Amino acid sequence: MNLRLAILLAVSALGACTTVGPDFARPPEPVDQAYLSPQELAGADAAGPQSVLGEGPQTRWWTVFHSPELDALVDRALAQNRSLAAANATLARAYAELGEVRGQSLPQVDANAKVDQQQFNLAAFGFEGANPEFTLYTLGGGVSYDLDLFGGNRRRVEAASARAEAQLRQTEAAHLALAGRVVNQALAQAAIRARIAVAEGLVAEDQRNVDLIDRRRRGGDGTMVEVLNARSQLAADLAELPPLRQQLAEANHMLAILLGEAPAAGDVPAFDLDSLALPQAIPVALPSQLVRHRPDILQAEADLHAATASVGIATAALYPDITLGASVTQGQPDGVDHLFTDMFRGYNLFAGVTAPIFHGGTLKARRQAAEAEAQAAQARYEQTVIEAFGQVADLLTALRHDADAVQGQREAVDVAARSLHLSRRSFEVGNSGVLQVLDSERIYQRALSGLVEARARQYRDVTRLFVATAGGWTGGAATTEPAR
Repeated sequence: MNLRLAILLAVSALGACTTVGPDFARPPEPVDQAYLSPQELAGADAAGPQSVLGEGPQTRWWTVFHSPELDALVDRALAQNRSLAAANATLARAYAELGEVRGQSLPQVDANAKVDQQQFNLAAFGFEGANPEFTLYTLGGGVSYDLDLFGGNRRRVEAASARAEAQLRQTEAAHLALAGRVVNQALAQAAIRARIAVAEGLVAEDQRNVDLIDRRRRGGDGTMVEVLNARSQLAADLAELPPLRQQLAEANHMLAILLGEAPAAGDVPAFDLDSLALPQAIPVALPSQLVRHRPDILQAEADLHAATASVGIATAALYPDITLGASVTQGQPDGVDHLFTDMFRGYNLFAGVTAPIFHGGTLKARRQAAEAEAQAAQARYEQTVIEAFGQVADLLTALRHDADAVQGQREAVDVAARSLHLSRRSFEVGNSGVLQVLDSERIYQRALSGLVEARARQYRDVTRLFVATAGGWTGGAATTEPAR
């Protein structure tokens, strides 16, 4: 009868289980369908790459540059980078911790076995004679189960699942950021190589000027002062090359590091801005889509979910809890042959109740702290969304301004090239001095360097826009929860 009563109480308690605390509700999608104000949109220009609102960029967004070498470089980095390996391992740990919490909410079953060698002290009981010895064999097991009447364990599983989700999104963000860093570093290398080419071209022109002026001097049409001015400019331009070559070496070293390789062993390809195609249409996710696949926003959402579940954990601690259990033990002092006979069996059924009575306000304070943390997580989520929209807005306007800058620098190069050509012709026929030629060369050099920088900035901003609007990508990382 007692066993039936215990089973009846357990079934009744299971039917009465509830989950206290707030249920998480996913934040609503933003109602805005644009990142820029109507005034900014009205000033849009058709020059340069154009953003197309709708579906976001593809997962392997870097392929838009149509560079097999760049594609292979990003793939190598994603496969070999040590920071990503650490992120993947941390994600695996988060899923293992989730499995641990889930397991703790299930019935706990244990087995035990023991062999005791015992000797009775007959003298202690007033008897005489040799003390008897015997061996006691025991085998048993037990099961216990927390009924979780108010959902504390269920909220713990919910919180652990949300934390694992947050770690997944953080891992996705790490992969996305690494791809962006590799592409940006390749662009930086290409820009440095372009600046070196400009500087080397200028040195060649300087040498040409030195030779021309020296020939004129020997012919009686020039002076040694003009020759020295030309040689001084040649030396100054030669001095510009070593720092640029150092920057190139550092860029190559950084690429090797991103690949997870030592610089001495790194096999880094050489990139050229002219070999990289600039996409003319850049797909950009709508705000309502961005909040559903941008990793940092999804991570903030998962953090909010975990904080909300923690309120339920703290609330459940204010209520009673019931634990049911049973154990059975088999014992045999004569050997293992008759270990499983009924005469040596014992069992125990129990139900335990714990209820908080007085904790000095600790439990309520803990719930208040959890509620405050949930409010903070909500604010952090909203701020993450706002900052993401601001970043995309900045990059959308940058596309337009970069295109204008590139066009302006191209015109500056054309004008400076014509001016340099006329200055040289004028100097060759004796209508002007060497200083005018050198000044024209300086203007032409600045124009070429400005064009290189404007083009590199345009490529970088396109890359940053892809990173800002692309979804996460975990490559070989585990992206699914462990089996339940």
